Amino acid sequence: MKNQVLKQIFKDTDYVRRSGTREEWQAAEYLRNRCADLGAKAWLEAFPVPMGDVHAASVRADGREIPCKGFACCGSGRVEGEFYYMPGTDPVSIAGARDKIVLLDTQGVTHWVYQDLMRAGARGLLLQYGNVHYPNRDIDERDLRAVVVGGEKRVLCAMVHTADAVKLVKSAPARVSIEIVQTEYEGVSHNVVAELPGARGEWITMSAHYDSTALSRGAYDNMSGCVGLLGVMEALRDVPRTYGLRFVFCGSEERGLLGSRAYVEQHAEALTDTVLNVNLDMIGTILGKFIAVVSAEEKLAHYLTYMGAELGFPVRAKTGVYSSDSTPFADKGVPALSLARIASKDAAPIHCRYDTADVLSMEQLQRDIAFITEFVRRMACAAVCPVAREIPEKVKTELDEYLYRKRKAE
Repeated sequence: MKNQVLKQIFKDTDYVRRSGTREEWQAAEYLRNRCADLGAKAWLEAFPVPMGDVHAASVRADGREIPCKGFACCGSGRVEGEFYYMPGTDPVSIAGARDKIVLLDTQGVTHWVYQDLMRAGARGLLLQYGNVHYPNRDIDERDLRAVVVGGEKRVLCAMVHTADAVKLVKSAPARVSIEIVQTEYEGVSHNVVAELPGARGEWITMSAHYDSTALSRGAYDNMSGCVGLLGVMEALRDVPRTYGLRFVFCGSEERGLLGSRAYVEQHAEALTDTVLNVNLDMIGTILGKFIAVVSAEEKLAHYLTYMGAELGFPVRAKTGVYSSDSTPFADKGVPALSLARIASKDAAPIHCRYDTADVLSMEQLQRDIAFITEFVRRMACAAVCPVAREIPEKVKTELDEYLYRKRKAE
């Protein structure tokens, strides 16, 4: 795929593509058309997503207004309590949350922390976003996910800027309130699916997500991965293949892998014919190292390392679970791996206004796509896929922890 074409794709998709919005659907249609132009059969698959339109949100500290964004899907109402800053999530810190409005040091709240806070009696939660040294005062928009709430009650949650969080802690207010008014409903997101059949009725499924967070245009995270899928599609469309190639451009990944979760649920029977999942999540940065996280037998991690040495392409490979769309495949027993070029947040930030094509190198993107294409070609053209259809016990344990079925030992 020529550099000019790559640049055009990033230009065409240079807008926020938040889950369940018209803009996300617009990007899905764009990718479907791109796949069709490359000769692949392509279509959209809809799935439901919880949505919340926040009409008003306020945080007050001793009557003083603090700029904020209310969490979608956390309900509506007003709650007030004593202010409590909780930098840690240890049992002693959690115990102090009773009847308090709790400020955490994080941008989101995980399942087990939420469970602990609810059992401790927290009244409401404040999260923080941003850098006190940046000139902007952006505040991210988040949602309270059902998987986080689990069987506990929902409480009002709001995001404040880190600079205001500092002021809050310094001023030590006696009382803090959160008030949110929102409309909650079931929305729709889409996966884009495209196919290049092979000689056998079995498939290698490649995935990448195309949605972005509320503040980001998502060039690095993760239109770069989608471009990678298109590059592989173009390079291998006319290559005789033993295994078919299925490409899944996932929607709503940023809200907890909702697109890939929906895909594996909707295609549970077809997964028996899927021999491997190859997921791309962020490639092509100017700086950064190329990694492979393998949710499959350790031999595959070694193979990627050896292949990189053979081709002069450094790869840091290991077994484990990667926080992306490979995880639902692995959880259903499909050998899976995620490939990424990881740069520091100072060189290539994500989930913010600075995630643009400026952090990418089209030449490095080409090199990354070439390596990924060669790996996929070897797998797709093999007489028999060499990757065993088994998930190691260590990886199964990590999956249980990642998916909140088992609490990770501290």
